Amino acid sequence: MSGPSNAELLETLRAELQALTGHAPEGFWRAPGRVNLIGEHTDYNDGYVFPLAIDRHVVIAASPRRDGILRVRSVEKRETVEVPLADLRPGPTWRGAWAAYVAGTAWALIEAGHAIGGADLVIGSTLPAGAGLSSSAALECGTARALLDLHGAAMPDLALARAAQRAENVFVGMPCGLMDQLSSTFGLRGHVLFIDVRALHVAPHPFDLEAAGLSLLVIDTRAHHALVDGGYADRRAACERSATKLGVPALRDVSLAQLPRALETLADPLLARRTRHIVTENDRVVRVADLLREGRVAEIGPLLDASHVSLRDDFQISCAELDLAVETARASGALGARMTGGGFGGSAIALVPEEKAAALEEATLRAFAARGFTRPWIFRAVAADGVHRVHP
Repeated sequence: MSGPSNAELLETLRAELQALTGHAPEGFWRAPGRVNLIGEHTDYNDGYVFPLAIDRHVVIAASPRRDGILRVRSVEKRETVEVPLADLRPGPTWRGAWAAYVAGTAWALIEAGHAIGGADLVIGSTLPAGAGLSSSAALECGTARALLDLHGAAMPDLALARAAQRAENVFVGMPCGLMDQLSSTFGLRGHVLFIDVRALHVAPHPFDLEAAGLSLLVIDTRAHHALVDGGYADRRAACERSATKLGVPALRDVSLAQLPRALETLADPLLARRTRHIVTENDRVVRVADLLREGRVAEIGPLLDASHVSLRDDFQISCAELDLAVETARASGALGARMTGGGFGGSAIALVPEEKAAALEEATLRAFAARGFTRPWIFRAVAADGVHRVHP
């Protein structure tokens, strides 16, 4: 995957903001996307997830304004949106608009009682949108940190993540869980994050793939998803119906040992499939955490494979491009592979011995070309720090 370097992007943002305002930015903020190693759709079921922030980012150049106006420019879309902060309201006019993630974050900060003011923001990215790598959460978390810092407001990381989630849930209309915002906020270089979503507990685990002779490849299929369209909401609603029928607060409360009885109680085949995925996926997350704690990273592959099968067959959110990426990776020497993210397109990941990474990439490109699919973007995922101010 090609794109601007970090230095090139910062210079582009500097020039764009200078042209927009007539002065240099007051600062730059960087917020990472994420790869979810394992634990898909378990976050809104109060379960366990295991993401890592990655070294692909949304970057924001920003300066404060004193007139209460939020002016936002996207260098990719070549579009500028301007709105008074006092006029920010959730509503249908924002649905589907790229600026809703920024405007919604400002609204959520104000609703939470933070005295932010107007700002000029110019936004760029090294993170592909629609790839299932949480570009939306990165944009929200970067916007939140920039607006807070510009106006001297303090906000704990957990509160920031929750405000960003609220922006997406209420303003954008996407009923996402909290994993993506927690990843972009709490990311730690060289670590993967074991997150207990119910307890809101984030525990970093060392993730030194280089020492193990491994790489984690991201295969952006470029079959880009749009989770607001309804498939994600349908899966969440099914999980909530299952929990209600089982008499538990959330599907996290159904153990693996209790699963057979729970499936009998549900009776409905669709609810049974959705429930089986969540319960078995929570178990896989815990098992991966145990293996990583013992330094046995090469042994997590079968659990990644099992996760993909569950997402494909029980949760039914894979697609032909994702399945091809996973199948080709496994045939090319990957220790394990799975789709990552909300599904219906997006990206797959492959845990592969470093000496086989180049051959896996070549095989994937050939396989996609043979099927007539769009050429995928493939890159290594490197665990990175969470949202922070950049000092170029």
